Amino acid sequence: MDEYGGDPLADEDVVRVLDANGRPLSDATVPDLSDDRFRAIYRDLVVTRRFDERAVSLQRQGRIGTYAPCAGQEASAVGSTHALADRDLISYQYREHGAIVVRDLLTEYLPYWMGHEVGTEAIAAGNVFPLNIGIGAHIPHAVGAAWAFDYRDEDRVAACHFGGGATSEGDFHEAMNFAGVFDTPTLFCCHANGWAISIPESGQTASETFAQKADAYGFDGIRVDGMDPLASYAVTREAAKRARSGGDGSGGDESDGSGSGEDGAGGDGSGGSDGDTPPRPALIEFVEYRFGAHTTADDPTVYRDPDEVDRWRALDPLDRMETFLRETGRIDDEGVAAIREEADEVVADAIDAAESVEADPADMFDNAYDELPPELRRQRDELLDAVDEHGADAFSRE
Repeated sequence: MDEYGGDPLADEDVVRVLDANGRPLSDATVPDLSDDRFRAIYRDLVVTRRFDERAVSLQRQGRIGTYAPCAGQEASAVGSTHALADRDLISYQYREHGAIVVRDLLTEYLPYWMGHEVGTEAIAAGNVFPLNIGIGAHIPHAVGAAWAFDYRDEDRVAACHFGGGATSEGDFHEAMNFAGVFDTPTLFCCHANGWAISIPESGQTASETFAQKADAYGFDGIRVDGMDPLASYAVTREAAKRARSGGDGSGGDESDGSGSGEDGAGGDGSGGSDGDTPPRPALIEFVEYRFGAHTTADDPTVYRDPDEVDRWRALDPLDRMETFLRETGRIDDEGVAAIREEADEVVADAIDAAESVEADPADMFDNAYDELPPELRRQRDELLDAVDEHGADAFSRE
């Protein structure tokens, strides 16, 4: 930590389990998880970081499109997703790739970044809403889904991820108000990484914190160290228990996989409503920092001081989680090496699978309309006729 000049969250009022060095704080409660679950969280952090590195490299090589790096922010996505049940819905912006990793959807997901919409269709099957590029536009939809869960007495919550900049959009406020009025089981997961693209937080909100915005809508807001995977887990798990609509009253079960079970969201049977208490939404502000660019089309050196980035590297979530596992005897050199090797293989396999997807030019005209308008039908037919005439190879980049 001293290498980078201190802990940037040392004086902040945030929930933490681990200090900047990865050691449990004296007044913190370490989540009661199995050793396997602790290692699974670390494994998912490592896979997410490796995927991020490879994805940036692929974009630089022209093998995928514009990409949103997540280095530095892995803990909030990974920790919060582990705190949910697999049946819970995740609606995210475009940087929470760790949620995809936890849900074991990386192979299905990567084709999206290569231009194939089948990637977003596949993650929807895993209860992850297709990622959203319009800032904040997905938040009302997530609240609507949560409202439907409550209306149908389903024991499910919707965790909606977005950046701090989205709180300046009307969609955010309308959704927050609706959730507060109708008690929807929604977790608003705000990733406060210091910037709204190139605009600092102070340039787009006068609020002291993002979490306090929940006060206006009648429910709780909480700030957490978003670079602490265990704190991210603990805060999300507790918020999810309060948000549950009840359903069968269990709040979780042992068959739900990586997002629930013996250590999962409400796995002790306490997560559900008693039938009389309505679910309550929550706003979770994950205070964190993105080490890289906003997207691969961005140059953060234009607006960020590199010394600031270095200070936040003191809180690298992978380093902190690894230290915790090592010092509590849950992992050793061999275990770390095995996880890193597995991460390389998982990401390499996902890349191979994504690059094997064969594009069909007709697909770009599908799904926008129930019935294709005449002008788009003309364009589609013209394109397909040209492919037939000249061959598919004539339209291939290679």
